[in-house]
Amino acid sequence: MGKCCLCSLGFSSLLSALNNPKLFFSTNTAKTPYKLSDSVSKYREEFNNLCSRGRVKEAFERFKSEIFSDPPLFSNLVQACIPPKAVSVGRQLHSMIITSGCSSDKFVSNHLLNMYSKIGDLQTAVKLFDNMSKRNIMSCNILINGYVQGGNLESAQKVFDEMSERNVATWNAMVMGLTQFEFNEQGLSLFSEMHELGFLPDEFTLGSVLRGCAGLRACDAGRQIHAYVVKCGFVLNLVVGSSLAHMYMKSGSLEEGEKVIKLMPTRNVVAWNTLIAGKAQNGHSEEVLEQYNMMKMAGFGPDKITFVSVISACSDLATLGQGQQIHAEAIKAGACSVVAVISSLISMYSRCGSLEDSVKAFLECEQMDVVSWTAMIVAYGFHGKGEEAIRLFERMELEELEVNDVTFLNLLYACSHSGLKDKGIEFFDVMVKKYGLKPRLEHYTCVVDLLGRSGCLEEAEAMIRSMPIKPDAIIWKTLLSACKIHKNADMAKRIAEEVIRLYPLESAPYVLLSNIHASAKRWQDVSEVRKAMRDRKVKKEPGISWLEVKNEVHQFYTGDKSHPQSVEIGLYLKELISEMKLSGYVPDTGAVLHDMDNEEKEYNLANHSEKLAIAFALLNTPTGVPIRVMKNLRVCSDCHVAIKYISEIKNRDIIVRDASRFHHFKDGKCSCGDYW
Repeated sequence: MGKCCLCSLGFSSLLSALNNPKLFFSTNTAKTPYKLSDSVSKYREEFNNLCSRGRVKEAFERFKSEIFSDPPLFSNLVQACIPPKAVSVGRQLHSMIITSGCSSDKFVSNHLLNMYSKIGDLQTAVKLFDNMSKRNIMSCNILINGYVQGGNLESAQKVFDEMSERNVATWNAMVMGLTQFEFNEQGLSLFSEMHELGFLPDEFTLGSVLRGCAGLRACDAGRQIHAYVVKCGFVLNLVVGSSLAHMYMKSGSLEEGEKVIKLMPTRNVVAWNTLIAGKAQNGHSEEVLEQYNMMKMAGFGPDKITFVSVISACSDLATLGQGQQIHAEAIKAGACSVVAVISSLISMYSRCGSLEDSVKAFLECEQMDVVSWTAMIVAYGFHGKGEEAIRLFERMELEELEVNDVTFLNLLYACSHSGLKDKGIEFFDVMVKKYGLKPRLEHYTCVVDLLGRSGCLEEAEAMIRSMPIKPDAIIWKTLLSACKIHKNADMAKRIAEEVIRLYPLESAPYVLLSNIHASAKRWQDVSEVRKAMRDRKVKKEPGISWLEVKNEVHQFYTGDKSHPQSVEIGLYLKELISEMKLSGYVPDTGAVLHDMDNEEKEYNLANHSEKLAIAFALLNTPTGVPIRVMKNLRVCSDCHVAIKYISEIKNRDIIVRDASRFHHFKDGKCSCGDYW
């Protein structure tokens, strides 16, 4: 073949060599003997310097010109190909290694194996491994990691099982692989076996096994690992500490997780991200923003993981102003090219009531995946734009993008909240028959909601009783809500009993049943439901509405008089309702679920939390600025009618997010078409 000319051995020849062990492991180095002159150390230093600075092509060109057959230089160049995934250079190096005779060097062979594994060419890595005459533990570990990286745990396990000798790195690779793909019980079992055989875990083992505990929400097992961490002296290790904190927080023990982080001698970005994500996962959204600001004050720059958590917190709080500010910071940090960050932005803008900004964020995404497409379908569905959600799904199909069960779940939700019953049923069939996806309980719940909202109550109940999955309280509550919409008191009583049997201390079924009886003026039945609640000490969740004005969140309860402007709000609301009545508004006293006179009922209606919030916004925001109000419960029928009048009288766009969906009120109409 002559000397190591790049063109002397193409990739096809390289594969032939891999299939010919005698050629690959030739030890004949007569044609290219090592240059052992004094200049070797000088060139080695130059090559290493170029490699360490990531200048792989330059190092390779220099290496060609000198034609060294020096295993350490080959190894350094091969390793340098990994970070930039320089596949072409790596294959040419492999050809040179074969022709130079250095392929028999076990370190060079392992570095080649590692390169192919890391750049994702597992097929070549496996051929190389199969032809290696001098395998060692490192060779097997590299291949196991390659299989794990490619998601082929079965092959990784096979290599692991066939090893006659293992070290800690071997066990780490398998434990990490199992927990990474959420085979958490198997990962913990393997960790126990490792410990029983006398292998001492290191920080990587402990990090993986703690991730497994977090996945299982196995706080008790995690505490045992914590005790072992203290015993082995890893308690101050940042990697282990962050994994411990994550385990506690993911398992719902936020205080224990915070305690672990506070005991750390120093914090890095991973520790800050763990704390911020933990607070986000446990619903402490305001504290997420506080910790984010503290992180920046401590001199740490947020990364993509930070932004995902913080943007999600803005989404939960519906603080559009803060969300826009953090979006700007993400752009400045260069994190807006990350799909996970863009998906979070799509969701945040949608949940803050700005669907236009969601669409803009979606369209600006250069490398969209199924998560970002699904996030946009969710946004359309939450705003009652079912037709747009369907068109987006059809685009996904045309572009042959991956579609999963989460995509279908949100498509069904969009159909349900837009009254598209027939399309929803059609998509449910497509999911099962065309895509072969197995429906989860959440999918059945969406279909029950779809049928129930459309008035097909018996059909919805039949689906619950015939589905292959055991029903939970949520699916029964979904049907119970439909009974309320369609005023079917007899079915409601039967369905409420199903929910109460499953969750006797949850307020929702009692409240819904009470509402249905009150609508029918069956006050004796209302009293019996309320007595049952008192006897069982079940408390009704209060109605709360909130909105953001000048970066400050203002919160209102039904009948609230605690706000500093409560007197002013009350007087303004009284004038506003008089003005609304002149335009034809008639208070829906049937929405009051108490047996009282009409004057008392009207007063009760006037002090619903969303009306108080809107009155406050009209008093404190410039004319023409849209009003965005969030509510923890569904908007009542009277408030829905009232807000339509307010939007027309005051010429304001009013956007209300309730527990079910978004309502866009404009010029006396609502985007939901009175279907919610």
